[in-house]
Amino acid sequence: MQQIAIAQAAEGMVLAKDVETGDNRILCGKGTALSAAIIERFRRMDISHITVEGHPVVEEGAKSLKEELLDVENRFSKVRHIKPLLYLKKRIQERLIASRRPQPAAKSEGS
Repeated sequence: MQQIAIAQAAEGMVLAKDVETGDNRILCGKGTALSAAIIERFRRMDISHITVEGHPVVEEGAKSLKEELLDVENRFSKVRHIKPLLYLKKRIQERLIASRRPQPAAKSEGS
């Protein structure tokens, strides 16, 4: 999942978290596929950031998945025989991979 500025939002991206108003009312639910109308509605309501599934926006200076996995490998390089830490390493790697995997499009609002 990735938090992006509303200016980076595009049709077809899927919300990973509910979008709420300032008074904690849900404006748009998790799993909603963005449409042009929804994105414009967010802009009109001054919503500056949303959280979407996967990692659809490449940010300048951001590490690639391969680089992030290598960082995890390096951090755990001295604990090759400690099973709980190896399990933790595996779970971190799985979460990194899952966070970058494109998610299937959900139904859009009003469909």
